Amino acid sequence: MKSASESGYHLDGVDKEIVYMLMDNAKTSLAHISKHVGISTTAVHQRIKKLEQAGVIENSISFLNPRKIGYKVVSYIGVFLEQPSHYQDAIKNLNLVNEVVEAHYTTGNYTIFLKVLCKDNDHLMEILNKIQKLKGVTRTETFISLEQSISRQLKV
Repeated sequence: MKSASESGYHLDGVDKEIVYMLMDNAKTSLAHISKHVGISTTAVHQRIKKLEQAGVIENSISFLNPRKIGYKVVSYIGVFLEQPSHYQDAIKNLNLVNEVVEAHYTTGNYTIFLKVLCKDNDHLMEILNKIQKLKGVTRTETFISLEQSISRQLKV
């Protein structure tokens, strides 16, 4: 099946309301959504299935609050690779580091840009040492987030 971008999937007003409600709380009941948007629970269920099949909705998950489980340091790490050919191996190895929650292949100064969650600065130093020992990594540059001011999904 084609993805939403490939098929030009159009979200109507009801679809958007359903998506916004699920973005706010993925556990929102079909009955609650139904009352809010003014269609039957069966119609809501069918629309959600259609949105999933089109790739508009990719998954329904709950997010952990890292601070509540002891991960108080959010950092972003720019990784410089010796050669672009080291990229795939670096990603495989970075995928084994639980604290790396995002990795982006980027343009600009860094080959890879990471989002890393750590318990404290000592923990961050351990993770940095792991990353810097990976084959092909020549150096890293680290930024520590002091505050996350905006966190949201894209609204269409």
